[in-house]
Amino acid sequence: MANKKLSTVTTELIASYGNTAKNVINAYRVGNARAVGYVDQSWAAAVKKAGNRISAEVRTNAVAAQKKVTSLYTQGVTLTTDSADSAVNKAVELAGKGLEQVAANASRFEKSTGLTTLNTIAVAAVPAAVAVNNVAAKLEAQSGALVSKIAGSKVKAKAATAKRAVAKKVARVRKAA
Repeated sequence: MANKKLSTVTTELIASYGNTAKNVINAYRVGNARAVGYVDQSWAAAVKKAGNRISAEVRTNAVAAQKKVTSLYTQGVTLTTDSADSAVNKAVELAGKGLEQVAANASRFEKSTGLTTLNTIAVAAVPAAVAVNNVAAKLEAQSGALVSKIAGSKVKAKAATAKRAVAKKVARVRKAA
C-alpha cells in the first residue's frame, strides 16, 4: 500500500515536471511570436520611412521578402516547439509506465520473499517525495505565470528601465523566498 502511495506521489511529480517543461516551451513559442511581431513592425516602419527614396517595386519586394522570412522562421519555431511538446509528452508517458512497472515488481518481490524492506523504505520516502512535489508544483505555477507575463505584456522601449525593473523584481522574489 505504501508503495502505491509513493508511486502516486512520484507520478504527480513527473507530471508536474512535464507541465513545467511545456510551460517553458510555450514561453519560447510566445516569446518568438512577440519577437517576430516586433521585427515585422520595425521592418514595415523602416520601409515606410524610406518613402520616395526607394521605388514602389523595391518597397513591395522588401515587404514580400520580410513576410517570407517571417513565415519560414515561424514555421521553424512551430516545428521545434511541436516536436519538443511531443518529446515531453512521450517522456512523461514512459516515465509513468516505468514507475508503474517498478512498483509492481517491488510488490511482487515482497510477496515472493516475505521481506517488507521495500515497503518500509517507501513509507519513509513518502514525506520527502511530497516535499519535492510541493516545490515542483510551485515551480510549475511560476513557469505558467512566466508564460502569461510574456504573452500579455508589452516590452518596454528603454533597456535601462527594464533592467531596473528586473532587478527590483528579483530583489522582491528573494525577499519573499
